[in-house]
Amino acid sequence: MMFDPIYMGILLFTLAISGIVSAMVKSRFNAGQKVRIQSGLTGAEVASAILADAGIFDVRIQETRGFLSDYYNPMDKTLNLSSEVFHGRSASSAGVAAHEVGHAIQHAQNYFPMWLRSAIVPAANIGSNLGPWLVILGIIISAGKPIIGTNIATIGVLLFGIATLFSLVTVPVEFDASSRAKKCLARLNILAPGRERDVVAGVLFAAGLTYVAAAVSSILQLLYWALRAGLLGGRSDD
Repeated sequence: MMFDPIYMGILLFTLAISGIVSAMVKSRFNAGQKVRIQSGLTGAEVASAILADAGIFDVRIQETRGFLSDYYNPMDKTLNLSSEVFHGRSASSAGVAAHEVGHAIQHAQNYFPMWLRSAIVPAANIGSNLGPWLVILGIIISAGKPIIGTNIATIGVLLFGIATLFSLVTVPVEFDASSRAKKCLARLNILAPGRERDVVAGVLFAAGLTYVAAAVSSILQLLYWALRAGLLGGRSDD
């Protein structure tokens, strides 16, 4: 099944768009690193200023290793910034730091899409790993027991559907965090009008596209597994 032309086509397509978007993010981030912001604040200082402005004082800002390994952890309320962002005084560092604070603000305000995404994480992890194997198992069993096999394959598709839902919900969560970031940076005059704000907008938009690419990939795979399970136009057993 791994050599199914349809599956291989989906795999190659998603690898291509993911690679293009990843290269775009890296290129824009590196270019933005060369633009020093007039406020002179580091990424950590930008994050601290925005958190204080939002009235959030229970989030800890800490440095983490890895290129663009920045994330907000709602479980322990930590804002984890990569070294380039934590210490950087560039437009890219300010933009990424502000974006992660956007997630902290979403958490503090009980932003529903973020709450939904967090709620389905366990099921999404199970679905992405177990779902395809249940579809394959169902197809194998269908040779002798069609009803049982079809039911198992359908369960597999439904499980993978939860993983796809997670990818879809992530898109508005990420773009909303970027929108909050740009507004905060402008309101607090952390970025100067013009080039600094334009660079940040470009970096955050490119970063958002990575989640769009992931969602597209998940949708295509969901359609593929639904097709193999016989839920779309009959099962292909080749």
